[in-house]
Amino acid sequence: MVEQRIVDVGEVRLACRMWGAPDAPPLMLLHAMGENAADWEAVAPALGRSRRVYALDLRGHGRSDWPGDYSLELMQADVLGFLDALALGSVDLIGHSMGGVVAYLLAQDCPQRVTRLVLEDVPVPRPRERTTPTRPDGALTFDWEMVPAVRRQIDTPDPRWLQRLSRISAKTLVIAGGPHSHVSQDGVAELARRIPGARAVTIAVGHLIHHAAPEAFAETVSAFLEEHVRPAVRS
Repeated sequence: MVEQRIVDVGEVRLACRMWGAPDAPPLMLLHAMGENAADWEAVAPALGRSRRVYALDLRGHGRSDWPGDYSLELMQADVLGFLDALALGSVDLIGHSMGGVVAYLLAQDCPQRVTRLVLEDVPVPRPRERTTPTRPDGALTFDWEMVPAVRRQIDTPDPRWLQRLSRISAKTLVIAGGPHSHVSQDGVAELARRIPGARAVTIAVGHLIHHAAPEAFAETVSAFLEEHVRPAVRS
């Protein structure tokens, strides 16, 4: 059964959905731009069989605050503040697309907080051609002001992001979406090469892997998370 919670983190309130036993090892899920925690519902129950799953609405998304001030670094700080607020020392971390950028920034800067890292079809931080996004019609479940602010950073990333990928110490799995994804698959492969010891796999269903192939995604991720995990000693 899914649980919901609001957590105060500094000046913002973050909404979270949770699955799994409260005493299970923590796993955090970070969604793509324009999505929210509900985006993970196809895979979270399966992942919650062995983990306590925390799926956040990042700032400017869903039920979290829409403060009007947006950057990937602020999202990273929010996630760290959430971990501190819930007294979660180190976690396994999955990020999709924009959420994957937030995830690898956290793994770069606070390696002691990330045990295992899964990056789902995440672009390598290299400059790319800028495009001007068009606001969809009607009400949105995210703050449109967030989109151009974050897109600018993804289009023209801080050069230090690329350099610091080598600082990631978490065991890392990079999942590529294959030729049907709009994300450069050469870039996804480069991302994997730059993270020490990272493994790369392809689930060739496009960018929305955990939607298009939820069973394959959950099985691949669960197998990775359980590798080399020692079973609890029973007295």
